[in-house]
Amino acid sequence: MDRNPSPPCSDAEEEEGDAVGNTVYSKHWLFSVLTRLIEVIAPAEPEPTASPGAARTELDEEMENDICKVWDMSMDEDVALFLQEFNAPDIFMGVFAKSKCPRLTEICVGILGNMACFQDICMSISKDENLGQVLLQRLCDSDSPTLLETSRLLLTCLSQPEVANVWVERIRENPSVYDCVCFIMSSSTNVDLLVKVGEVVDKLFDLDEELMLNWIKNGTCHSVGPSGDDSPEELPDFKIVPCILEAAKQVRSDNPEGLDVYMHILQLLTTVDEGIQAIVQAPDGGKETWSLLYDLVCQELCQPDDPPITVQEQKTVLASILSVLSAMFASQTEQEYTRMRKSMPLIGSLIRILQYMEGCGKRAVDNSKESEQEETGRTDVNEEDFHLKILKDICCELLSNMLQELTKENTLEGLHQGHLNEQTCSCAFQNLLPLYFASVESFLEVLREADQTLADNLEKRFPSLKVHT
Repeated sequence: MDRNPSPPCSDAEEEEGDAVGNTVYSKHWLFSVLTRLIEVIAPAEPEPTASPGAARTELDEEMENDICKVWDMSMDEDVALFLQEFNAPDIFMGVFAKSKCPRLTEICVGILGNMACFQDICMSISKDENLGQVLLQRLCDSDSPTLLETSRLLLTCLSQPEVANVWVERIRENPSVYDCVCFIMSSSTNVDLLVKVGEVVDKLFDLDEELMLNWIKNGTCHSVGPSGDDSPEELPDFKIVPCILEAAKQVRSDNPEGLDVYMHILQLLTTVDEGIQAIVQAPDGGKETWSLLYDLVCQELCQPDDPPITVQEQKTVLASILSVLSAMFASQTEQEYTRMRKSMPLIGSLIRILQYMEGCGKRAVDNSKESEQEETGRTDVNEEDFHLKILKDICCELLSNMLQELTKENTLEGLHQGHLNEQTCSCAFQNLLPLYFASVESFLEVLREADQTLADNLEKRFPSLKVHT
């Protein structure tokens, strides 16, 4: 059977007025499916062969086929409004309360998710306190497809400015949401689910700093989580940072967009002191976070054999990663993992990013000249310039801080490994001056001890440095 069969049409023989709105879908057929759905969750009489307390865990093929058609049809606004008028959300609440069939629960949450894409319906769903609480409880489900559809529904509602605050407040008042989300991030191997849950967390933190602070400080209370029966299961004492890292490791190879989401969550954490402390005061002192981000920059993103345009494609994830590394470096210079003797590859990667951005900048200028008369073209270029500028600012800040910490031994190692030479140093100076003059001057003094000739050549290229030496 197809996952999403073609929706039924209203036959010509049906009585006039049977079509739903301006569609060709049949009201009568929809009524019949919803009526059968009610019967599924509340049968008139128990089956003779059923044991007391038995519940159906599987949908019959015909019912699944029909309810999947409704799922597809609900993407149409006329159908969504019709379902709303027929009190479909109340029917679905009955499904959530009584059904033991994961597939049926998944489909019903999915239909609500489609309906919530339309503003008026989203407002109605969001203002229903009972429905809201029941939907949040779905995050404690053990069925991955249901969790995916629940996360999609929540993200849809959180993306509607008119109702976002309703959901933020509701989630803030439900401690179990924190535990269930952390459980998913720390234990799931379903990449699609991890990405969608990450998008929900990212949206929540972006919308409400108070909620983010609560989640940063959380991890001391226990709540309920997924369970195979009706009894709630106590979850471990979760901390938000390790859960984010575990999810990021799962998605890093299979889903670049998902990695971008989780790196942005970490960046949001560093916008408050409590978040930085949560990262660097982990049991390992932040080593796991640093190692993951270090590997991403030095081993995976914007590599020497990549074309310069790569930095344009990876600008947002790079900006997030470098922002977190910068905050950690400023806070943890005494930690072994940030010692400069281990950080020369990172300095080399930072300079390479700046070199690639220079190439992208030249391309952007050429493109803007070619499309000078095209408004859309100019807007795209300006937007690209804006995001690249953010990346450059973050990159330069981290690079300047790292250069200030270099010793003669570190510099000799960097020269030997090829991370430092006249070309790379010139690129660094070109981007750091004049804003980070003190850092460049400090590095030049160390470089003079390691390679006098290179230091002299750089002074000739940048006369402003010679004046001050």
